[in-house]
Amino acid sequence: MSEPSMSEPSMTQRQAIRQHVRHLRRALTDEQQTQAAEQLAEHALNYAPVTEARNIALFLSVDGELNTRPLIARLWHLKKTVCLPVLHPFSPGNLLFLRYSPDTPLLKNKLRIPEPPLDIRQVITLDQLDLMMVPLVAFDQHGQRLGMGGGFYDRTLQNWRQHGFFAGGPGTRLSAGR
Repeated sequence: MSEPSMSEPSMTQRQAIRQHVRHLRRALTDEQQTQAAEQLAEHALNYAPVTEARNIALFLSVDGELNTRPLIARLWHLKKTVCLPVLHPFSPGNLLFLRYSPDTPLLKNKLRIPEPPLDIRQVITLDQLDLMMVPLVAFDQHGQRLGMGGGFYDRTLQNWRQHGFFAGGPGTRLSAGR
C-alpha cells in the first residue's frame, strides 16, 4: 500500500472536510437550494456531453446535496434515459444502475437513500452509460473526488472512465474528464 502524498488529505482531514461541507449545505435556505438546482439543470443542458448522451446516470439528493430532480425532469423531457444507482445485491460495496422513469417507485435502501426496486430488466451496464453525475462533497484542482466515505462509486467505477465522461459538481460547477 502506498503512502499518501503530501497533497493528499489524511482520513481525519477528509472526515473534517465532509463534516464542514455537510454543515454548509444544511445552512443553505430553501431558496438557495432551489436556485442552485435550477442553475445545475441549466448549466448541464448547455454542456455538450450531456446533450449528446443517451443514457445518463444521476443520483437522488440526500442530506442537503444539490437537488438533481429538476435536471432529471428536464432530461426526461428530452427523452434521455435516466439511471439511478442501487446497492448491488450480490457484490457488497458496489452499485448497479437501473433505468428511472417518472412512474418508477422508490424504496429506501439500508443507507436510507431512495433507489428503484431491483428489476434485472431495468439494469443498464456501465458499458451502456454515456455520462454519469455522481454525488460528491468536494473535488480538488486535479479533479479528484471526495465522496461521503463509503467508497461505493470508487469501487464500482474504478475502470469506467474508458467508457465515457465522468461528471460531478458541488453547487452549479461541473467537472468532466475521460
